Amino acid sequence: MSTDKNDMSESTPELKTLQKLDFPIVGIGASAGGLAAFEAFFSAMPADSESGVAFVLVQHLSPDHKSLLVDLVKHYTRMDVYEVVDGMVVQPNCAYIIPPNHDMTFMNGSLQLLEPSAPRGLRLPIDSFFCSLAQDQHERGICIILSGTGSDGTLGLRAIKGQGGMAMAQLPESTKHDGMPRSAIDTGLVDYVLPPVEMPAQLIAYITHAFGKAPRIAASTKPMRDDAPKKICALLRDRTGHDFSQYKENTLHRRIERRMALHQISTPDQYIQFLQNNTAEIDALFRDLLIGVTQFFRDPEVFETLQKQVIPRLFDNKADDSTVRIWVCGCSTGEEAYSIAILLQEYLDNSEQTYHIQIFATDIDKLAIEQARAGVFPASIAADVSPERLTRFFKKDEVQGIYQIQKNTRDLLIFSEQNVIKDPPFSKLDLISCRNLLIYLSGTLQKKLIELFHYALNLNGILFLGTSETVGEFITLFTTLDSKGKLYQRRDDLVSIPHLTMGKLALPLTTDGASVRLLTQAKRTETVPNLRELTEQALLKHYVQTAVLVNRRGDILYIYGRTGRYLEPASGDAMMNILPMAREGLRRELTTTLHRVATHKESVRYDGLRVKTNGDFTAVNLIVQPLVIMDAVARRLFSDLYLVVLEEIPLPLEQGTPEEVASKAQLSSKKERRIAILEQELRAKEEYLQATLEEMQSSNEELTSSNEEIQSINEELQSTNEELETSKEELQSVNEELATVNTELQAKVVDLSRVNNDINNLLAGTGVATLFVDHQLHISRFTPTTTQLIKLIQADIGRPVGHIVSNLIGYTHLVEDIRAVLDTLEIREQEVQTMNGSWYLMRIRPYRTLENIIEGAVIIFVDITERKHLELMLRQQEEKLIAIFDQTVVAISQVDLSGRIHFVNDQQCTTLGYTREELLQRRLQDIIHPEDVPRHQKSFLALASGGPDFHIEIRYCCKDGSTLRVNNSVNGARDKAGSVQSIVVVSIDITQHKQPEKEAQSRRKTGHGKNNTDPNIGRDAS
Repeated sequence: MSTDKNDMSESTPELKTLQKLDFPIVGIGASAGGLAAFEAFFSAMPADSESGVAFVLVQHLSPDHKSLLVDLVKHYTRMDVYEVVDGMVVQPNCAYIIPPNHDMTFMNGSLQLLEPSAPRGLRLPIDSFFCSLAQDQHERGICIILSGTGSDGTLGLRAIKGQGGMAMAQLPESTKHDGMPRSAIDTGLVDYVLPPVEMPAQLIAYITHAFGKAPRIAASTKPMRDDAPKKICALLRDRTGHDFSQYKENTLHRRIERRMALHQISTPDQYIQFLQNNTAEIDALFRDLLIGVTQFFRDPEVFETLQKQVIPRLFDNKADDSTVRIWVCGCSTGEEAYSIAILLQEYLDNSEQTYHIQIFATDIDKLAIEQARAGVFPASIAADVSPERLTRFFKKDEVQGIYQIQKNTRDLLIFSEQNVIKDPPFSKLDLISCRNLLIYLSGTLQKKLIELFHYALNLNGILFLGTSETVGEFITLFTTLDSKGKLYQRRDDLVSIPHLTMGKLALPLTTDGASVRLLTQAKRTETVPNLRELTEQALLKHYVQTAVLVNRRGDILYIYGRTGRYLEPASGDAMMNILPMAREGLRRELTTTLHRVATHKESVRYDGLRVKTNGDFTAVNLIVQPLVIMDAVARRLFSDLYLVVLEEIPLPLEQGTPEEVASKAQLSSKKERRIAILEQELRAKEEYLQATLEEMQSSNEELTSSNEEIQSINEELQSTNEELETSKEELQSVNEELATVNTELQAKVVDLSRVNNDINNLLAGTGVATLFVDHQLHISRFTPTTTQLIKLIQADIGRPVGHIVSNLIGYTHLVEDIRAVLDTLEIREQEVQTMNGSWYLMRIRPYRTLENIIEGAVIIFVDITERKHLELMLRQQEEKLIAIFDQTVVAISQVDLSGRIHFVNDQQCTTLGYTREELLQRRLQDIIHPEDVPRHQKSFLALASGGPDFHIEIRYCCKDGSTLRVNNSVNGARDKAGSVQSIVVVSIDITQHKQPEKEAQSRRKTGHGKNNTDPNIGRDAS
């Protein structure tokens, strides 16, 4: 049945792999103990209904053995079960099992097999599959982590959750090995923690609610009411203090719908009510919205570019002992921040100069920040970090199977809980890394953050974004260093503007906040409207020779015509502001007029002003009016501009007859005194007003400066607070370590006391006499049995062993033998006898510690008295047997399995004419006649291999060259198991018995001729 299914799936692979799957894919990862979990899981699946789901099982399998998992799983489920072949298309209501010695990925609805890229023991097939499943299926990906050791599957679970999928883990108490489930649960991202038998019901309930019979597709889902997300965001803000209203709408809706599916809630109103009654669910939704798919050196090619092209730039033009400041926004659990720290540490190690590094890593997730501060990561990071970096920058805990960042690298970072949207940013930064955060935010908020990053960076500072992010319309604020890696370099405000206007736009030189904002606005797009054209269009409605375009603060943006008669540079710092540059007679009216127009947004006109110019007066009309902009783009960018028009008019001349003029002079003489008084008062008020205005401007500048200083102080205090918090954590960690060490030492003392008692009882219970001496041959310990050989008491500990009297007979060089052992480190043995007749085997060996250090010698006395008695008895019996064998009339020999002679009796020596020493140097086949050797060896080798005993008639070759015919009885000496250990040969001389036979044969040859030449005739007769 499975063969037909495979054939069907492989017959049209291209068509099916191009179709988008409309059913969920459940990836199940397991290792040690996984078979029992698989059995419980699939046995609990309903047998009377189809789930409409495909299951893919990934287990750690031995690469050298064929897997039987397919056959075993078939016993527990009615679904079709297949072992995956490369390119197999996934179908619902089927289970697919990874084959041995392969990695597997999910791509375009099919399973792709890969050769293992890592050596045995370092493979993470579950992480690899889960990550590919998340990228391909997004919210339709579901992962389940069952029993197993290690942490495989944890990184893949993060990827599944990051794409909106669902995650389950086995209850640790129900596992045989809880390493993998606990590692997954510790992330805080697991949706359900259940025993395997309860998982299928919860899984089907979630799938039914989330996808239904006709699984939902994101594009076809019914839009959520606008007020529902707003209410949910309000609940989140009240609970967490963070506003998600500017979160990307689609992402926010998907996260909310996923949480609704987890709890089988049908409508947003019901979910809002559920949130109001369940604060834990608000926290869970908050964590879901903050899921950060992060890993060490994510996008390795980008980090390689960062290492080679960007890191050296950070130190260019930096003085020795200066500081490089870096901000990592949305650092999550710290992998990316630590990756950058590792690159910086490697650069510093190769640099001849000394620099200080400050890395500020921030996130709004308190749990993630705490995990990042701990610097503890699962063993699965070995897939992302090279072995050299693992050895250099991490400490591995073999017992727990985790890696911890080294302290010198950890000290480079300051982790802080911060909301980048509302909290003050860090400033004077050389590098900002904000990867994969902007993609979750609305366009308006993205623009705000890009402006914020531009402000926070130093000149030529680097902005590092995610591969799916860009600076957008702010391209004029940054220079692109690497478009693929999304690396940008900050441009200077005043340097970048001329490139936009090609010399046609003059902008203010002041650096106050309003001017900076205006400059930033002007650089948002490459198609900035030409301010000259806007000014000229306004002048067409009111023809004048002189006009100035300003903002509400009086900063000059553009000048039209000759303004020297009305404006002059003010003393002090260079600035392009029209108010201090206005000449006498124009300054006060211009100041009040501009303020009125900016406030009321209507034109104001002053006629007949007398402006003092080089000792003379010029009459002008002053008109200030808001700039009306028709173009929508220009109106959005420049909505607060004003046009100052200066119309020159002729001074009034005295007209009429001389009498009329004299009459007017007489009339005016009465008023001159009054006018003089009024002018004096007016002048005094003008001076007072001018002084007040200057004081106000000075106060404003001081307030601006104070604000900047306070912001800088606030940042420094925040940094100091983080450092103090880090120091507090370190002290707390040290205190915990000391407490742990103290507990361990106490446990060691108890263990050592117990071990000491065990050793004393062991040495006393064995009955083996043992003596311990140090390098100076002083006694350090002895067992009670030792006192029977050497006269020792407890007070002798610490005395030289040579001063002690022993009970040994004829052995007086104990000290010399101990020194020889310490010099050569070779073991010495010798049999010694005590005065009471007991025998001991004395063995002297070096005393080695666990570190293989020699700290003295050990003298052991093993009682061999019984063995000595047995040896004596055996020797006596052997002598008796030899005497008996020597008295026999038959020749007896004992040989080994190769035929080497080990014993012969006197009769054998006499018969062959050899001495015993000569025979003991020969083999049995050496004394057999060459013609009889093959026949004898055949039976001999069979006996040596365990065959039967045998009799054979052969000829021996004597020493004098004669031959001797013998009848040999060859018997094997066997042990209890029946194996032949040696061979005994009993030889009877039959030469005399064969002589009549030879004579008879000779007579037959003479009487019957050549027809009777068979040599066996006589032998048969005999």
